[in-house]
Amino acid sequence: MDELIVVTGLGNPGRKYADTRHNVGFWVVELLALRHKIKMSKVKFKALYGEGVISGKKVLLVMPQTYMNLSGESVRDIISWYKIPVGNIIIIYDDIDLPVGKIRVRPKGSAGTHNGMKSVIYQIMSDEFPRVRIGIDKPPEGWDLADYVLSKFSKEEKDKISQAVVNAADAVEAIIGQGINQAMNKFNNL
Repeated sequence: MDELIVVTGLGNPGRKYADTRHNVGFWVVELLALRHKIKMSKVKFKALYGEGVISGKKVLLVMPQTYMNLSGESVRDIISWYKIPVGNIIIIYDDIDLPVGKIRVRPKGSAGTHNGMKSVIYQIMSDEFPRVRIGIDKPPEGWDLADYVLSKFSKEEKDKISQAVVNAADAVEAIIGQGINQAMNKFNNL
């Protein structure tokens, strides 16, 4: 149980952003904290975080407080402080390229259009880490992307996104407990 896993949900701090599409990564971390009785009460590394155990492994649950575009600073600080390999981080974030409520588990890959992920990859100089993407769908015709990701889910979307947050939390537990391949097999077809 000596290997530390850092589970980071991307989002924006503050009440103003709490219910927005861009914050689904935070929602997953909050659900994992609740399930595993991990207190999210420590502040360091430009983040709010808590320490605990999931699937028999030591974990840090992390919510960067830098605002989305600088999320990588927090992840970089944690990696260098704990001296952990990049493969021991799991990043959870929203994805406009997936329909609302779909999740995708991947072992590595590019940031796509996501500024938070661009920041993470830039700061740690690697894209070789597992991630869980949660679909929030593309902006409707005529919407600015920034306005869209900072908007709230519609009533129709709320049930789908609630289920996606549960599935994403389950997927993180599967990555930690059974490995990335098992998690991909189980969750990428939901």
